[in-house]
Amino acid sequence: MNAPLHPDHPALPRDCRAAAGVLNRDCACLSVDRGALKAALEAGGGLDYEALRGSHPHLFSDTVVFAGATCLTRMAEIIAAIEAVIALPAYRQRVLAWAPEAARKSVASRGVFLGYDFHLDDAGPRLIEINTNAGGGLLNARLGRAQRACCGPVAAMLPPAGVDLEQAFLAMFREEWRLQRGDAPLRRIAIVDEDPARQYLAPEFELFRQVFAAAGLVAIIADPRELAWDGQHLRQGDAVIDMVYNRLTDFALEEPASAALRAAYAADGAVITPHPWAHALYADKRNLIVLSDPAALCDLGVPA
Repeated sequence: MNAPLHPDHPALPRDCRAAAGVLNRDCACLSVDRGALKAALEAGGGLDYEALRGSHPHLFSDTVVFAGATCLTRMAEIIAAIEAVIALPAYRQRVLAWAPEAARKSVASRGVFLGYDFHLDDAGPRLIEINTNAGGGLLNARLGRAQRACCGPVAAMLPPAGVDLEQAFLAMFREEWRLQRGDAPLRRIAIVDEDPARQYLAPEFELFRQVFAAAGLVAIIADPRELAWDGQHLRQGDAVIDMVYNRLTDFALEEPASAALRAAYAADGAVITPHPWAHALYADKRNLIVLSDPAALCDLGVPA
């Protein structure tokens, strides 16, 4: 097989879809070192790799998929434009009008792991969803440790030496806390989802618990039904919960099982991230209608 071309190679077509297509067609590298992946997942007590392969056989792919540099640039431009629109008071007034009552409460924090989901077609990237509850970041951080530089394009995309994504993720949570609590100490964090042990990303919940614990935090994984609001604090049993890493798809905390979380959010009794406010501004599917309607955007005062 001929050596695959680097994405910036002059022989590659400049169209992002075509360039990526050449690599996706001609590069059949198996880039994942399964032994290194086992070591990465089991590091620090981590996960049982063989058990994970049995329960989640398709969690990781052995191959990579390429996206052209022009596609990535266009995605960044789209994201920047959307962020500028979402910052407009007129936009916020428009979308919060149809948001649930709980989601209209503004908070200082941004929400962890917000994601923009794109599909690629011949015209380039198409935004299909903004996701305030994106999962897989920590699993991908471990997967990144197990990549082989099997060809030039793969080598160019590997994380630079010395980059610690887990510490970057931890810093993101600490920043969420700082934005709402300043210099107050963060002691206990709960990773919350409905019946968490049965969730497909339950292995990632456990990895997050270990990352938080290694940073000196008391970390638990809990169903929202295990939590209680005492009028001042969110609790699990006798323990006060300072922060919630919210993995629920009950985005407005409207379900009966979310009653304690809803009360804590309304009273600012715990830092909950991601939160209903972020979902209302970014992820409500009705917002995509506004964001893709030129007339509506003009009415909101968005520059051409």
